Amino acid sequence: MKKHKIILACTAVFALLFYNESVGINIAIFGVVLTLLISYFFQEKFVNRSHLVLVMTSILSCFAFAWYGDGASFFALVFSILFLQFKTQDGELKMVQIFPLIFLNGITSLGRIFIFSQWLPQQKIHNDFAKKLVAFVVIPAIFLGLFFIVYSFGSNHFSSLFTDYTLDLDIVQLVLICILGFYISFSFWNYWVPDVCYQLNPKLNNEFTNMAEIKTQSTFTFLDLDFERKSGEITLFLLNIMLLAFIAAYNYEQFFEVVEKTNLSADTHERVNAVIFSILMAVGVILFYFKGGFNFDEKASTLKKLAKVWLVLNIILILSTIIKNSEYVSFYGLTYKRLGVYAFLILAIIGLIYSFLKITKQKTNAYLFNQMVWYFYGTILMCSFINWGSLITNYNISVNKGVEPKFLSSLNFNDDTRRDYFLKNNLNGGNNEAMREELISDYQNNSFLSKALYYEFLNHQNK
Repeated sequence: MKKHKIILACTAVFALLFYNESVGINIAIFGVVLTLLISYFFQEKFVNRSHLVLVMTSILSCFAFAWYGDGASFFALVFSILFLQFKTQDGELKMVQIFPLIFLNGITSLGRIFIFSQWLPQQKIHNDFAKKLVAFVVIPAIFLGLFFIVYSFGSNHFSSLFTDYTLDLDIVQLVLICILGFYISFSFWNYWVPDVCYQLNPKLNNEFTNMAEIKTQSTFTFLDLDFERKSGEITLFLLNIMLLAFIAAYNYEQFFEVVEKTNLSADTHERVNAVIFSILMAVGVILFYFKGGFNFDEKASTLKKLAKVWLVLNIILILSTIIKNSEYVSFYGLTYKRLGVYAFLILAIIGLIYSFLKITKQKTNAYLFNQMVWYFYGTILMCSFINWGSLITNYNISVNKGVEPKFLSSLNFNDDTRRDYFLKNNLNGGNNEAMREELISDYQNNSFLSKALYYEFLNHQNK
């Protein structure tokens, strides 16, 4: 099927799914349609296992959105299908480029739609076609219209066959839905990759090229490599000393200093924020010193050792923060934010490990980003597939921490457990509870395409 036919077909599917409907299962169905079309029409481009994995994650993400209908599953669905399309159509480009391309195409598609030569086939209209159009369509339509007018004046019953009914169709909404569907379909199937992306792509490789030239390059024109190397050694040595002192103070305050329970929240937030900035700067230091020549400099063994020590110390700092966050959870229970801290710290450890491998295996800076984009994607999938609201609720109830009614009512997808707990303990979540029950009722009363399946399997609320 040619590109313009796929665009128009997807527009028609989009209109059928979303006309007179709100967001729900229709997005999941549309996502499945896009995934199946990619798999069918471009199956010859499925050359490695990653394509099949992306097909599976795309389908699973669609099911996750059909079930939950929340923001996490929506982003998982969008990124899964876009990753699949990008990996299939432009497999030679690094996946990290997809993020600026999404933004770029979201804007440029508004103008590129009118460049018909880019997506409509260039065909000449032959004379025979024009003759058939006039003879078989235009002329019969003219005579049919004229005689209809004449016969309508002569018979009210005949006229009523064509006039005594109203079309139950919201034309404005249908037109807007078709425009939106066409815009999405056009942007998806006819996305634009600027030439600069192909020119930039070699710079995003995991391996260095022209190593002889890289070895002689210095960061600053006023410093030669010997001075720059020594500067790096001094810097990393001092940073390691400072980080050791910080880890000692951090762990003393955490494990040995008596902290009032009321101050635990503020102290934890401050320390976690400090660790976040520390990790980001730690990775920045490694990327700065090992962006080029020092990866291959035989005289840079001391610099490499100091950098590895720096990374190990940062991992120790992260482990201390994980313990601190766990202490916070033990006092107050789980929340989305505390789970998010765990997720960030685990990603930080992975990033530091890849930074360590980058130095050891003499990889480019792009190597780190190329690897981490997949872990970022995996984190989104984890957020969409697991019912974190139910997990938080069950854990907090089991340890009797963080069970304030308003808080439990603010969590998503914990409704059966929350209702049972409130009923047994005669509790009420106030406005949060009322809003939650109203949301459930709205979803259950929606038409099928606008539903989230999770709410269909909820027990009826006890009155």
